[in-house]
Amino acid sequence: MSITPMWRVDRDGSMFTDKKAAEEYDRMLELAANITSLLEDSFEIDETLAEEVGLLFARNKDDFAKAFKGKPDLILEIGKATVTEESETAA
Repeated sequence: MSITPMWRVDRDGSMFTDKKAAEEYDRMLELAANITSLLEDSFEIDETLAEEVGLLFARNKDDFAKAFKGKPDLILEIGKATVTEESETAA
């Protein structure tokens, strides 16, 4: 019998076998939560929509950073990837 260490992310209960992956995922969720709070404080926005936008930004933070540094076309690639993921999930 083998024992596999597991790490649980408190924010949503996700389980990981790799501590580094768990910490990275937790940081992504923290960023998403902060973006969500910013949106809710700045605009009259539905809570669910604010969470979805926060997760979109957090999941794609590297591409957004590159876009802000002079590669704005990357924003369009994020949109295409999101649409593709949604259509695959629906199928």
